[in-house]
Amino acid sequence: MTSPTHGPAVGPTAKPCPSRRWLWRWDIYLVTCLAVVAVSVARHTEIGAAARTVGVSCIVLMALGWAVGRRTAPDDGDHGHETAAGRWFVAFIIVLFVVAVAADAMSSFALFALCPMVFLCLSQRPALLAVAVLNLAPLPIYALRGADLAAMRTGIAIGVLGLTFSALIGTTIDRVTSQNAERGRLIEDLEASRAEVAALSHEAGAAAERARLAADIHDTLAQGFTSIVTLLQAAESELDTDRAAADRHLALAVRTARDNLAEARAMVTVLTPAELRTATLAEVAARQVARLADDTGAATSCTVENLPAGLPTAVEVVLIRALQESLANIRKHAGAATVTVDLIGAGDAVVLTVSDDGAGFDPATATGGYGLRGILARVEQVAGKLTVRSAPGLGTTLTLELPA
Repeated sequence: MTSPTHGPAVGPTAKPCPSRRWLWRWDIYLVTCLAVVAVSVARHTEIGAAARTVGVSCIVLMALGWAVGRRTAPDDGDHGHETAAGRWFVAFIIVLFVVAVAADAMSSFALFALCPMVFLCLSQRPALLAVAVLNLAPLPIYALRGADLAAMRTGIAIGVLGLTFSALIGTTIDRVTSQNAERGRLIEDLEASRAEVAALSHEAGAAAERARLAADIHDTLAQGFTSIVTLLQAAESELDTDRAAADRHLALAVRTARDNLAEARAMVTVLTPAELRTATLAEVAARQVARLADDTGAATSCTVENLPAGLPTAVEVVLIRALQESLANIRKHAGAATVTVDLIGAGDAVVLTVSDDGAGFDPATATGGYGLRGILARVEQVAGKLTVRSAPGLGTTLTLELPA
C-alpha cells in the first residue's frame, strides 16, 4: 500500500483582498497547481486506472469550479463580507478534494491551490475552519485504508504543519489586506477632503478676486466719477460768473471721463492700469500729480529717481494704485496747499512717498471705505511695507516700500 503523503497548504493567500482587477494572477497560479497535480495523478501507475480517472476528474472539476466560483471572490470594497455563493463553492471543493484523496493520496497536493481558494472566498474565521477540514480530511481516509502507525503519524504531522502554516499565512495576509482596505478608505477620504479644500480654495480665490476688483474699481472708476461730478458741479456754478474757469473744469471732466473709459477697458482685458500700457511708471506718476495740481490748484512736485529696469508689473500696479488712492484722499479730504511725491529706487526696493500739508488725521482711528485698507491689501500682495504718519492739522506722509 502506498504511504499516505500529502503536501501542506501553502501560498500567500488572503480572503477578499485580491480584487477582480488582478484576480487573473491567482487564476494562473491555481490552475497551474491543479494541472500539475492532475498530471501527477494521471501518471501515478501504482494505483488502478479507475482511481486515477476519479482523481483526475475531481481535480479538473476543481479547476472548472474555480473558473465559475472565482466570481464569488469579493471586490476590494467588500473586504470581510463573504457571499453565500462563496460558501457553496468552498463546500463543493471540499467534497471533490475528499473524493480525490480517497481515489489517490497524491491528490492531497491540491491543497497548494485549494487553501488559497478558500481564503479568497471566505472571511477569516470560516476560511480557517475550512482550511482545517481540508488539511485534516485525509487522515480518516488513511485510517480507513489501514495505513500503518508510522504512516498515520507522518500524515498527522504533515496535516498539523500544513494547517498551522496555512493559518499563519492566511491570518497575516488577511491583516495586511485589512490594512490595505483601510488605507483605501483613508485615500478616498483624503481625496474627498482634497476636493473639498480645492472647492474652498476656489471660493477663497474668487472672493479675493472680487475684493481685488472692488479695490480696482474704487481706486480708478469710483475716484474718476467723483472727480467728474466735482468738476461738473464747479463748472455749473461758474457758467454765469467765470466762463473761462467753467470751460477749464469741463475740459478736465472730459479728460477724466476718457481716462475712466480707458481704465474700464483695461480692467475688462488684462486688468492692468491703462496708462502703464502706453507710458512708463515715471510718466504715469507725473501725470497723476499734474492732474491733482489742475484739479485743486495745490503746489505739487514729483521726483522719480533710480527706478530699476524691468520692474515687475504687479509692483508697478501697486505703486500706481496706491498713488491714485493717496492723491484721491488728498483731493477729497486734505485741503492741502502743497503735495510732494517721491518715487525712488533703493537697491532691491522701490520707495513711494506721498506727503501733504493738509488737515491730517489720526491713523489709529481711521475707518471706513477702501482707502488705507485697500492700499495695505495691495502692498501685502507683493510682500511690501506700508507706513502712515499723520496727525490732525499736521498733514500726512504715506510711505510704501516694495521689493523690486
